[in-house]
Amino acid sequence: MPQSRPQREEEWKERYRARQVLTSTVAWANPNRGIAATNHSGTYQLYCWELPAGQLTQLTDRNEGIVQGMLAPDGQFVYYFDDQQGTEIGHFVRVPYASQTVESTDVTPDLPLFSLPSSPYALAISRSGDRLALVAAHGDEFHLYAIDIRSDGSLQSPMEIWHSPRDVLSPVLSWDGEIAVVAADERSGKGHFCLRAFDLKGGEAIAELEDGPESSLEPIAFAPIRGDYRLLAVTNRTGTETLLLWDLVSGKRTDLAWPKLTGSTRAFDWSPDGSRIVLRTFAEARQQFYVYDLGSETLTRLANPSGTFRNAYFASTEEIFVHYSDASHPTQLVALDAATGAIRRTVLAAGEVPAGRSWRSISFNSSDGQAVQGWLAVPEGSRPFPTVIEAHGGPYTVQTDAFSPSSQAWLDRGFAYLSINYRGSTSFGRAFQEQISGCPGIWEVEDLAAAREWLVEQGLADPARILLTGWSYGGYLTLLALGRTPDLWAGGMAGSPVTDWRRVYRESSDSMRVGVSAFFGGTPEEKPEQYAASSPITSTASVRAPVLAIHGRNDSRTPAAPMEEYIAQMRDAGKQIEVHWYESGHLGPLLQVEESIRHQELMLAFAERVCGLPE
Repeated sequence: MPQSRPQREEEWKERYRARQVLTSTVAWANPNRGIAATNHSGTYQLYCWELPAGQLTQLTDRNEGIVQGMLAPDGQFVYYFDDQQGTEIGHFVRVPYASQTVESTDVTPDLPLFSLPSSPYALAISRSGDRLALVAAHGDEFHLYAIDIRSDGSLQSPMEIWHSPRDVLSPVLSWDGEIAVVAADERSGKGHFCLRAFDLKGGEAIAELEDGPESSLEPIAFAPIRGDYRLLAVTNRTGTETLLLWDLVSGKRTDLAWPKLTGSTRAFDWSPDGSRIVLRTFAEARQQFYVYDLGSETLTRLANPSGTFRNAYFASTEEIFVHYSDASHPTQLVALDAATGAIRRTVLAAGEVPAGRSWRSISFNSSDGQAVQGWLAVPEGSRPFPTVIEAHGGPYTVQTDAFSPSSQAWLDRGFAYLSINYRGSTSFGRAFQEQISGCPGIWEVEDLAAAREWLVEQGLADPARILLTGWSYGGYLTLLALGRTPDLWAGGMAGSPVTDWRRVYRESSDSMRVGVSAFFGGTPEEKPEQYAASSPITSTASVRAPVLAIHGRNDSRTPAAPMEEYIAQMRDAGKQIEVHWYESGHLGPLLQVEESIRHQELMLAFAERVCGLPE
């Protein structure tokens, strides 16, 4: 018997409110101390984590939330990025471990406010614990700084090592902090990175590694051993990601290739003794983990369960800690057996949630015959269903079989749900990923239209009640598809979208501006027609379906002003657009539980109204 509306309401909200553990790290020289990010308070915050008991004590209390932090090797200090009201522009600060009452200390008080590179974290600390390295974007350039840590724990003033007007990714430090390696888009300015190594004592460039103008390299981690200068890195020169070791002393490069493996290969961490690495293959949005023994040159496939694994690291020589979820189970921290990959225990548990529906992987052909993968789930009841097609953010990310309260909310309300890995998504090879470079939105919209056609052909979707949704780049694709293929959609729900690439280039953060130029292969002055063709604001006159837009007032990636112009242009043309503003930045809805619930409520009400369903 179908559930009543009140019961369904409570269940989907329970999924949003369930505790998740998104990130964690352990102090390598003090393994009884760690930090973790969880939403236990209703907003994601950093918590001090006492091992092995598993006790969590809240450390930060930021209105905007936070999920990324760095723990000093001895566990004495926690570092995190302190922005202004979710703008993602600010400074790194540090606080003593387990000291909620102590004010944070600015790591770089004399630097201007800065934004961060596109890679996950811009601050690194040496395992010796006496040097920091930082990549910061300000003044239209990326800057690499070194900050020495005195023996009493105090910080010296940052020393600028190098700067570049082009994109630079996060630094990686050798054990002693004498060498920093960054990925730099020095050659092409189109998002193709080489590796540059710097002597942080002398401030000089000492080595460079590149794989040609169309390939990219990215550093992962130095060996965790004093005096060992082997760097683990990844390259895509073969058309898919493979691993390599680069010895910064001898200059020797050793490519780690396993012909029988399929998909891209990326390493996560070294074992504490530097003898093994944990890595995973990623093929068509599915992961498989391995451990490679460098001495015996033995690759062992781990029997990890299906689902999504993030932030894997060796907790000891016997266990690998990894954050695990699937479509209906929240993210938790589990320990994998380092020899077999089996889950040995739950380290930090997630909250209990009502039973959800699993996703299944599907594939369909786009307009040019290219196969596109997606994740499908259907509700109870008779076909065809009202349907939501979701485009993930990024674009250079991938939707995996991961926990999604929003998908379960749609399914509870009787909507079919399909999330697609459009052109530009990772794990499908370099050609698939880079096909959108220089012409954002064009192929992705083709893939969304093909997804709709497949759903209708399968008898799953009611052709008159198919809606688009997405956040960030997915919100951008939602608006672009509504303008470029207006007859296909019953409505669209766009969160934090780009509306005008030209204005984003001019008005966003320094790091975003450099990224946009690389994405298009030039500035708006150099590529005016493509910037216009790829911007939703160019096609507002063609939009026929109702639109719900949700946007942050403090967003530095997709600023508010271009969104306001899009809204005004839509209303001037007599188009239907509803707008909800929230007082935070680009990541606000991801980090604030009740705000996420509010946004889901708005989308459910909008979709049911547009589809003529009872609210």
